Amino acid sequence: MNAVQALEAAHAAGIHIELDGDQLVLEAPAAPPNCVVDLLARHKFGIIALLRPHRDGWSAEDWQAFFHLKRTEAETQAFECCVIEWLNQNPAPSAAGQCGWCRRAQTCDAVVLPFGTEPGTHAWLHAECWKAWHHARRAEAAAALTQLGIRKWHGTTAAPECVCVPDDAGHAEL
Repeated sequence: MNAVQALEAAHAAGIHIELDGDQLVLEAPAAPPNCVVDLLARHKFGIIALLRPHRDGWSAEDWQAFFHLKRTEAETQAFECCVIEWLNQNPAPSAAGQCGWCRRAQTCDAVVLPFGTEPGTHAWLHAECWKAWHHARRAEAAAALTQLGIRKWHGTTAAPECVCVPDDAGHAEL
């Protein structure tokens, strides 16, 4: 375990850490787990170095937060790319002249339009049916990807792996 991992464990436990000179000030809505407080004490000097701003005005913690934000964006975009590719690889063609969603035939007042680009893969839909059809297709893609072990990332951080015994609630200084 290092200072970065100790900070991550503290954040996962709901502990907010600020730097006051050479002291770490901890704030938590409930008693911080002893194991996390021990980690912070063990890595105090490394954590202080991480929290102090550098020449660019950003601390290591600022850079870590920026990195995790970008990771969230990248993983969300990657999942969306997988959904689109799954839809491309698994077309849902329907018969021309009949809506693939509501199954009603085309009429003068309700024209069905082709959706899709490859020959033989068009889904014929009424304009007003497209949104519900598309939503259902995306849900189908997400479910299929989930079965393949690809899930939409929600950016959760795992809790620290230790047996924790709560101590007094409130603030603590290390």
